[in-house]
Amino acid sequence: MFETIRSDIQAVKDRDPAARNTFEVLLSYSGLHAIMLHRPAHWLYEKKAYLPARVLSQFARFMTGVEIHPGAKIGKGVFIDHGMGVVIGETAEIGDECTIYQGATLGGTGKDKGKRHPTLGKNVTIGSGAKVLGPFKIEDGAKVAANAVVLEPIPKDATAVGVPARVVRVAGKKVDNKQLDHVHIPDPVAQELCRMQITIDRLEKRLKELEKEKLDKIEIEEK
Repeated sequence: MFETIRSDIQAVKDRDPAARNTFEVLLSYSGLHAIMLHRPAHWLYEKKAYLPARVLSQFARFMTGVEIHPGAKIGKGVFIDHGMGVVIGETAEIGDECTIYQGATLGGTGKDKGKRHPTLGKNVTIGSGAKVLGPFKIEDGAKVAANAVVLEPIPKDATAVGVPARVVRVAGKKVDNKQLDHVHIPDPVAQELCRMQITIDRLEKRLKELEKEKLDKIEIEEK
């Protein structure tokens, strides 16, 4: 356990330029505190001491703002930066050297049983506010952009962006994907206004026809 904690501290020092020394990291990084408290909670969970494991994980949530279910599996050298708002589900698995930024969620969709949460390979980066939902795998070296919503597997060394997330780069090379055009897409509001205008024009035309028929009828009656 102490070896794992040392690797977690070193991960912070390697990946956060604001980290000056080990003492500062150990005292002031909430993401590190959350992982340090998770490890004994996970040990208790594996020993089927579910209640104390859950109590410890909730204490960690209260102290750090990071919610990690004690059933989640977290590898070595994982760095949760800032930490606040991060949620990691019960069956989530996080490989070595992963980086997770604030507000990210490794959750489920509510449709699956058993394995419900995602698996991260090694050296995966999850951006701020990203949502990874479902029992699939994000392969080694993949990156998920901030606020992306990932609902399907991401290949090795790929970068995914958007809602829902689409792969835009693999191993540094741009992927040609026309579905990623978020500029030249139909405006649903403009489309609805257009349909309403067509309906109004049709009603006005019909109203004029009825008025003309009424006037013609009045003229005939007067004659």
